[in-house]
Amino acid sequence: MVWMAGFHFSFDLNQYRFVAPQNFYADPFWTTQRLCIVSMFLLGAGAGQAVAADAGQTWARFWRRWGQVAGCAVLVSIGSYLMFPRGWISFGVLHGMAAMLILLRLLGARLPPARLARSPLALAGVALAAIVAWRLPHLVSDPFFDTRLTNWVGLITHLPATEDYVPVLPWLGMMLAGYLVASLLLVHARPAFTGAVPFVARPLAVLGRWSLSFYMIHQLVLIGSLELVRMIFK
Repeated sequence: MVWMAGFHFSFDLNQYRFVAPQNFYADPFWTTQRLCIVSMFLLGAGAGQAVAADAGQTWARFWRRWGQVAGCAVLVSIGSYLMFPRGWISFGVLHGMAAMLILLRLLGARLPPARLARSPLALAGVALAAIVAWRLPHLVSDPFFDTRLTNWVGLITHLPATEDYVPVLPWLGMMLAGYLVASLLLVHARPAFTGAVPFVARPLAVLGRWSLSFYMIHQLVLIGSLELVRMIFK
């Protein structure tokens, strides 16, 4: 969460021209950071689904949380359209997460962590599915998937002109990996999830518990602050 906020603040400074021009869309210094941040988000989301399945989360509770994620995804689309009419976000990280959470929930219903971690065949199957999902867009693509209505699948021939893009493929592979690793830890190293949070990490734990709220609010605060600075010093 802290890394994401720092990345977005750097992006905002660049947008407001408070720093030397940076290319956030092509410079490896920035694109690699984005890759790492999104990967951590989706690994965490996959792990969270494993914890939820292990705790016996009901479908009703799942849909309540899913509705929050999907609703925030709609707000992101609306807000991005107001700021970037040509590059508005039609399928960003929250959109992708909403779609993939349903798939992970179905997996959790069929293969809860206790069953998955004790079945070599199931482990191999989920690991293979994660690898295939991650690699498939590098092997298969078609112009059919290049429109805003179809690019959510991920089998595109070129990146769409949008401020954020997190399609189901390849990113489902990252969520599956998070689910798989968390399932193994829940069964074979449970204290990793049940132990007390170290004192120095408790502020970060709070951010983790309120991750969606922080995600939705932090850019409003950052952009609002920069707007205020620009108004004062223009």
